Amino acid sequence: MEKNRNQANPSQINSPATIYDEDYQNKDNSPQDFGFTRLTNATINGKKINNQTPTVDREQLASIITQLTVQLPNVKEASTLVTDEKVLVVYSTDTSNRFVTADQVKRTAASAVPRYYHIYVSDNNVLARDIEDFSVHSTQSRDVDPAINSIIQLMLKSPQGNKLSDGENENGKMKGETSM
Repeated sequence: MEKNRNQANPSQINSPATIYDEDYQNKDNSPQDFGFTRLTNATINGKKINNQTPTVDREQLASIITQLTVQLPNVKEASTLVTDEKVLVVYSTDTSNRFVTADQVKRTAASAVPRYYHIYVSDNNVLARDIEDFSVHSTQSRDVDPAINSIIQLMLKSPQGNKLSDGENENGKMKGETSM
């Protein structure tokens, strides 16, 4: 996999931030460690950073969401797809209250992604294979958006839980927003 040259990599930064890093550059990556970085707008490894855009590791986010989801009560299995602006979570459950479980799954996903993401959930485990099929695609894949939107339409037949806020629907779409 080719590394994105415009991605800031905090472990390669020679800055005053390293003096605060007890294990120097987080080599043991302990889950007890705090996360901390400090940058100036000048350079990273001698290169200007003004064109570098931070990115999100979608594979890692999908893994985190899936791991957290299967820890929820009544959730037996979960599959998660994270795109550039959507999270799709399909799970199997033995719950008697599908709405409450859907709300828990959705809020779990929301806790792991940037706020602008729209989150769709479904307890129709047949759809797990459908979202898995997208794991080999990217945001640049041809016709991927219409295909994902058709899966979302199927997911919307399942409970989506409560609205995230008064200005949004159950999936995090703002009132008046037209994209899926």
